[in-house]
Amino acid sequence: MPFLSKTLDRVKPSPTIAVTTKAGELRAAGRDVIGLGAGEPDFDTPDHIKAAAKAAIDAGRTKYTAVDGIPELKQAICAKFKRDNGLDYTPAQVSVGTGGKQVLYNAFMATLNPGDEVIIPAPYWVSYPDMVLLGGGTPVTVEASLETDFKITADQLEAAITPRTKWFLFNSPSNPTGAGYSWDELKALTDVLMRHPHVWVMTDDMYEHLAYDDFTFCTPAQVEPRLFDRTLTVNGVSKAYCMTGWRIGYAAGPDALIKAMRKVQSQSTSNPCSISQWAAVEALNGDHSFIADNNEAFVRRRNLVVAALNDCKGIVCPKPQGAFYVYPSIAGCIGKTSTGGAGITDDEAFATALLEEEGVAVVFGAAFGLSPNFRVSYATSDAALTDACARIRRFCDGLH
Repeated sequence: MPFLSKTLDRVKPSPTIAVTTKAGELRAAGRDVIGLGAGEPDFDTPDHIKAAAKAAIDAGRTKYTAVDGIPELKQAICAKFKRDNGLDYTPAQVSVGTGGKQVLYNAFMATLNPGDEVIIPAPYWVSYPDMVLLGGGTPVTVEASLETDFKITADQLEAAITPRTKWFLFNSPSNPTGAGYSWDELKALTDVLMRHPHVWVMTDDMYEHLAYDDFTFCTPAQVEPRLFDRTLTVNGVSKAYCMTGWRIGYAAGPDALIKAMRKVQSQSTSNPCSISQWAAVEALNGDHSFIADNNEAFVRRRNLVVAALNDCKGIVCPKPQGAFYVYPSIAGCIGKTSTGGAGITDDEAFATALLEEEGVAVVFGAAFGLSPNFRVSYATSDAALTDACARIRRFCDGLH
């Protein structure tokens, strides 16, 4: 349509949202569909966090707040960074947005100019490249592989950096793979960044507390303190605290950057929901024991899914270190034909046929920048996962 902005030509709608929407439409039409596309815990928000929100309503805390967060929440965020990561920030160095996505978007809008490059390891969260494009920058993807457990190497990062590189965007544990970088692996990357002082670091730590087995989370400014003054450390309450719908994300970084992000937010959405902010204060300051209980369930589900998918013909599924996703390869399925007659030419064709023939909704790998794979979110019940994996196995058995 001629009156639409040309900016929209550079981006596409979120594939993960599209898959979830399609699964909902099929259910509404009477189909038996198991949705493994949504990236959110199936656990309810803990009661003490909900109680804090109710108390905020009763206390009349329903008015506008400061643009990027109430002082109480900024203080709680500073305490969290000190407690969990050994990072010292002041409230003036903290920005609170409507979810982590807005915080990332604000940072790109505040810093990118035409020609600026942002290095993004692939597989990546689907929104990263499109947010860079909306900000006027150029995404530069660096492909990891199954052989490296979906983690890029220091040599790959070094080769991707140019004089035009403005940001290195880092996510661990990863969406979509669940891969987590160890301290030594991250130190190798930060050593590269120390040789290139014009490159800033944007780290998406949203899955920090969803770390399993012997994996220990770490973040770039923690591993290399000399990067502190050019790092934006992004996090939020959505995943670990089961608060996806509350829409609270936050970041901490240099004063000038946070001030610029505040300016963007002041002319777009203004403050996040006041009630959600007070709930987030309780989430960060209150009881965290439920996280370990939830993680115990996530580990059980992860092990169930990994074992079941590795038992499917043509699928190889590594065991991730965190988050609640697996990212199996379907290289052994490409070029075959399904029982329903669909040609499996790529991972999108695989996901489409799986949904149509077996009623299992997954997100195809091309949406995350690395094929042939698909993403499964195991943040749902054991029963649903068992049923879904049985259907996937039946689908793969039928390929010929």
